[in-house]
Amino acid sequence: MTKSKNFWFHAMGTAVGIVWGVTFVSSKVLINAGMQPAEIMTLRFVLAYLCLLPFSLIHREDRRLFAASLKDELLLVLLGVTGGSLYFLLENTALVYTQASNVSILIATTPLWTMLASALFLKDSRVTLRAALFSLISLAGVVIVVLNGQVVLHLHPLGDLLTLGAAFTWVLYSMILKYFDGKYSVTMITRKVFFYGILTMLPFFAVRPWGTTWAMLAQPSVVINLLFLGLVASFLGYLGWNKAQERLGPVAMNLYLYINPIATAVVAVPVLGERFTIMSVLGSLLILGGMYFAMKE
Repeated sequence: MTKSKNFWFHAMGTAVGIVWGVTFVSSKVLINAGMQPAEIMTLRFVLAYLCLLPFSLIHREDRRLFAASLKDELLLVLLGVTGGSLYFLLENTALVYTQASNVSILIATTPLWTMLASALFLKDSRVTLRAALFSLISLAGVVIVVLNGQVVLHLHPLGDLLTLGAAFTWVLYSMILKYFDGKYSVTMITRKVFFYGILTMLPFFAVRPWGTTWAMLAQPSVVINLLFLGLVASFLGYLGWNKAQERLGPVAMNLYLYINPIATAVVAVPVLGERFTIMSVLGSLLILGGMYFAMKE
């Protein structure tokens, strides 16, 4: 029964990994329409929060406004920062100072950092040298998919450090989420992530004022991609991710981030006119094979 239940959580991780890979293409469409990355993140979280509110009224545990202690509430604020505002700001700012390929590859190191953090701080016995080696194989696959046969990769210290900062914030998000296992409902935790993610993003607009107009939001392509980012990637995606991590743990869950580049590469073909080559296929096989054996006990 346990293996059967875990199958569905692994399927959930796969689905979210695919969806989050597609978000890079959707975000690119919105940026091309004139929206700022911070505005995209805020709007998608607002949509997700509004969708989650009715579900928060169903069960008593989901309705609670505050955590049981100030420490827990502050950690929930930190979840909103690490899984929302700071993560997206670091990742999107990095794109200004370094190549998109650098960002994709460095973000893909997140599962390895999660393994290290879990071994050091959570004393997770499932983190083995074998799992780390197969995770490295998946990372090699990511490099192949991202570079797509090209061997041009330049270091840009500021942008690359910002990207690593984004990776570390997601690792911290995963560790804090692990702390909340069984303490509160996943619906309540996810609602807090959206709320504090929005709240801590607002000061950014004092520095860089809001520029998205109603005319932009009226475009069909903008509406479709915003709905996808808000309802599917954020509302369903974060709920699914948080619930699956509660069952599988941060190490196994973050391995599904390796799927992101595959989904991005596939969807970018019809939407952005990019190529999916034999190198993309080879890289995808390495990613999936490495993931499978890294999770295999």
